[in-house]
Amino acid sequence: MALDLTAQQDRAHDLRALHVAPELLVLVNVWDVASAQVVAGMPGCRALATASAAVAAAYGVDDGERIPLELHLAMVERICGAVDLPVTVDLERGYGYVPATVGAAIEAGAAGCNLEDDLCPTQEMVERVRDAVTAGQVRQVPLVVNARTDVYLLGADRPEADLLAEAVRRGRSYLAAGADCVFVPGCTDEASIAAMAAAFGPGRLSLLAVPGTPPPARLAELGVARVSHGPYPQRHAMAALADYSRERLGGG
Repeated sequence: MALDLTAQQDRAHDLRALHVAPELLVLVNVWDVASAQVVAGMPGCRALATASAAVAAAYGVDDGERIPLELHLAMVERICGAVDLPVTVDLERGYGYVPATVGAAIEAGAAGCNLEDDLCPTQEMVERVRDAVTAGQVRQVPLVVNARTDVYLLGADRPEADLLAEAVRRGRSYLAAGADCVFVPGCTDEASIAAMAAAFGPGRLSLLAVPGTPPPARLAELGVARVSHGPYPQRHAMAALADYSRERLGGG
């Protein structure tokens, strides 16, 4: 798919604006064209996000950059070409060389991307963020970079105060490097959410909806800009398919 520069620029600008809109940006993550078109057709859907685990699962591959990048981006291209909404793409740690990976995602139609730190040294993630921003600038697309820190996911045995302080420290570094928002999956504590929103500033905090996460209206009150759902939409869809199949195969 040839890059339509004007359309790509417009979608990136639209995606960025959604982070500072009065309404919380709710992203239901998709993994193929069928799921993207279903979600995009729902009232209230303003943008789409992919989930790396869900895309990999669609090909029968485990998460964790085990899917070949070319295969991953081929699906991204098909999704972006099938909808008229901005699409932000989960690129995990960047598949080895962030400038090339992010550049290829932009060429595939992405208006934004996730990059995760996997608790690597902060400076290493700072460089990933800078490379992603530069890749967008080179292609004249103002890519929306959602920089993920895994502090809460990988350090759950630490005290809440320590997790919060580390997430804020890392998040501020990523924002200073050019990230548009900081993604902190695993945090569900209201006081910590409010503290991070205040530390990062308006339109900067991104969360993952998991059991225990405050409802969307409350997240908006706490200053959250964006909430996504990761692989859970696909798991819900597969559970529904299993129920349907069980009933039909059982004579229903």
